[in-house]
Amino acid sequence: MKVSVLGMGRMGRALAGRLAGEGHEITIWNRTAARAPDVVAQGAREARDIADAVRGAEVVVTSLSNDDAVRSVALDVGGIRGAMPDGALYIDASTVAPALTEELDKAFPAYLAMPILGAPAAVSSGQATYLVGGAEEAAKTIEGWFPGLSDKHLRYSEPAGAAAAKLAVNTLLLDGMVALCEAVAVGRAGRLTDGQLRELLGSSPMVAPGWKNRLEGVLSGDQEPWWSAVLGAKDARLAMELAAVAGVELPETGAARRQYERLGERDEGADIAAVTNLYRR
Repeated sequence: MKVSVLGMGRMGRALAGRLAGEGHEITIWNRTAARAPDVVAQGAREARDIADAVRGAEVVVTSLSNDDAVRSVALDVGGIRGAMPDGALYIDASTVAPALTEELDKAFPAYLAMPILGAPAAVSSGQATYLVGGAEEAAKTIEGWFPGLSDKHLRYSEPAGAAAAKLAVNTLLLDGMVALCEAVAVGRAGRLTDGQLRELLGSSPMVAPGWKNRLEGVLSGDQEPWWSAVLGAKDARLAMELAAVAGVELPETGAARRQYERLGERDEGADIAAVTNLYRR
């Protein structure tokens, strides 16, 4: 299948690489060129611009940082909507507000929201979970991607359902990461060594696998970034805004958001695990 992937951040590169490895004909595009030489080495073609990227595509996928970036690439003059081939499917794999997925669903004849659960490494290894939201006819277009892409995907009848599901999981991870950093801070205040904390928290059933994946980064304060604090704060904000529509407050998520914002002000590229450095004297 001819697939165009727009947005060569860590997740976009991983997705494009996985699709290329499954034999799809991949075209990539990024605002800053030459961001994905590894994907080009797998046979992908790098496009000059959006129009060049989507020309002849059967499926166009965006993996971008936030709502504004998706709206600009998808809907602005010179964007995907004006250049999409007839009959092509547009998929957004970004983490965005459910309201934006509804806007995109109205703007494109065939559209799916497909946010991804898991790190870029999980995408590359086929271990990620894909949250597929949208009409059944559109979803059938990519049925053949599974299980080659991953054997784990969940279906939602509306794009907004997939977006809300991604925010729900991200809320759990973001809140839990701050809790893990504070648990480490408490242990250190009680003179536990990092080795003792590694043994204690690494074996505790109270620490979920997603948090354990970053335990070493929390202990060292130097996690290789793949989910930045800036994006973590953005996702926490989206979760709070979605809950507010239903008249629900999220005080714990609000506190976590403030920590990610503080970290992002210090170091824009820091991973969420580096929140631990806010608790060091």
